[in-house]
Amino acid sequence: MGKIVLFMHCSLDGFAAGPKGEMNWIHVDQEIFDYVATRIAATNTALYGRITFEMMESYWPTAADKPGASKHDIEHAAWYKTAHKIVLSNTLDQTKFTNTTVIGANYPEELRKIKQETTGEILLFGSPSTAHALLKENLIDECWLFVNPVLLSEGIPVFADVQAKQQLNLVKTQVFSSGVVCLHHEMKRES
Repeated sequence: MGKIVLFMHCSLDGFAAGPKGEMNWIHVDQEIFDYVATRIAATNTALYGRITFEMMESYWPTAADKPGASKHDIEHAAWYKTAHKIVLSNTLDQTKFTNTTVIGANYPEELRKIKQETTGEILLFGSPSTAHALLKENLIDECWLFVNPVLLSEGIPVFADVQAKQQLNLVKTQVFSSGVVCLHHEMKRES
């Protein structure tokens, strides 16, 4: 059975984006890209909310073709082209995208079915609204939070509307030279 793994940057005070979706405070560099690339290469399925997917689609299909494309752009663009993409949306037309499955209002049932049929992991990139919805449905199995050394004081929270206390097990931490810390947690499940 597959599992859904949340990959998200956040501020030290728990925001995934600024009040208007700003992400210019997120620190990424080659050290973080290399760490994440190793992790991403171990899977072939990505999960996005509509807004994040549209951002990804506007960049990754041609990122490697741009003059001066970075190592990260070349590697991630190659992965993105072959990865199966799952998008939570009530408005996108699945037929306009290759290797993409669009799931609408019945997403909890559909994702449970996809998890049953998947042997690997399904990486949820960013997409705070989607993360909130999946947390409500108990569909997220692990969290990889890249905590940036910045306080935003307001914005879009990483975790919102959590219905009940959820325990997590810390699996690993990784401290980067920039001061960003990756916290890898597994969600505790009741037996």
